[in-house]
Amino acid sequence: MPGQMMNVVTARYRVVLVIAMGYLITALALPLAGCSPTVKIEAPDKPIEINLNIKIEQEVRIKVERDLEKVFAEDPELFGVAGGGAGK
Repeated sequence: MPGQMMNVVTARYRVVLVIAMGYLITALALPLAGCSPTVKIEAPDKPIEINLNIKIEQEVRIKVERDLEKVFAEDPELFGVAGGGAGK
């Protein structure tokens, strides 16, 4: 009978321990949940500026390449390029 009594006490102790751990976890989780970080999204003070210099540079480059092709076609030996045409 003392062995059965020990098992009952141990079982009750385990139940009390599990309940106490549940309360402890809940007590620790609630304050931590209140400390979650806040994210704020705000519009910038200055307007957004988009730089389009790349597009202008590409247009100038295409025009220069076309002009060079005309020059090479007219005088293929001007820069030491034999046979006419620029890289074709």
